[in-house]
Amino acid sequence: MSEEPFRVVAGGPDRPKIAAGLLVFDGVTLLDVIGPHTVFALAGMEIQLVSETSLPVTTDTSIRLSPDVTIDRCPQDLDILCVPGGGVADAMRSVTVRDFLCDRASTARYVTSVCSGALILAAAGLLDGYRAATHWATRDVLARFPVEVSTERVCTDRNRITGGGITAGIDFGLTVVGEVLGRETAEFVQLGMEYDPQPPFDAGSPEKAGAALTSLFTTVTKPVFQPVLDAATAVLDRRSQE
Repeated sequence: MSEEPFRVVAGGPDRPKIAAGLLVFDGVTLLDVIGPHTVFALAGMEIQLVSETSLPVTTDTSIRLSPDVTIDRCPQDLDILCVPGGGVADAMRSVTVRDFLCDRASTARYVTSVCSGALILAAAGLLDGYRAATHWATRDVLARFPVEVSTERVCTDRNRITGGGITAGIDFGLTVVGEVLGRETAEFVQLGMEYDPQPPFDAGSPEKAGAALTSLFTTVTKPVFQPVLDAATAVLDRRSQE
């Protein structure tokens, strides 16, 4: 589907472009990237995938993404800085990533994340004193930082907009478009995507899934989340010494 009709409803082909930068890294959750990217693209935004190097990154599903630009060449003035989640431990520890995010966040209109991407922002100190959402399984880790943890699917606190886990990236994207370009544009994009969720099962949150299934998920995925917990400990130790 051509994105031209979306640009028209968003204000016309001659309107100033909205610039969005999405951080990508090895282990990033594909849907965390693709959900917002699709929404932003259909709203006529200019989007760049930003990475530490120009090499393709391997996502959680083994699909590879080619960055558009490296951190050192990323445009200075971004309207939207977005950090997806996934295997975030290395990005949380990276001083290069931290410095990049802090620099671009100082001028961005909105500093945002999807899923456990909130932990990367928190590690960089960019959620200190803010309310923020993350994947339900990483709320306890986010709570170790000076952040008020939200259970909302999309949380907006001043110019910080954070989404919950994975599929919340679409809701997040529509929320951002609504903030930046208005409700009419967001609804137009939603209609174009036929985003009308009707899941076949009702187990999309711990509250709905129940204690047994939630406990099973937590046990099975503990090895996946342990590096994230370790990274949070390391970052907090480093911050206490700075």
